[in-house]
Amino acid sequence: MSMKAITLVVALILSLTLAPLAEAQPAKVARIGFLAPTSASSNPERVEALWAGLRDLGYVEGKNIVIEFRWARESSIGSPTWPRSSFASRLTSS
Repeated sequence: MSMKAITLVVALILSLTLAPLAEAQPAKVARIGFLAPTSASSNPERVEALWAGLRDLGYVEGKNIVIEFRWARESSIGSPTWPRSSFASRLTSS
């Protein structure tokens, strides 16, 4: 076998072996914590504007970005530590 043929065979074997490994790696999902002092129904146009801007940048909800919304008026928690207790541990650990 010539050196050219050996190189071609090795390249083919490597590409067939490594291709499934590259596909198996999950894409990273960006996570955003959205805290608002109002209720979800008070400013729906702002939430839609946020999603529109993210879509313009190529983000797709549930595929490469997740936003966790927390609304103070819909929560029974009124303490000053509410934002920290609501998100911090989950967002920093991922």
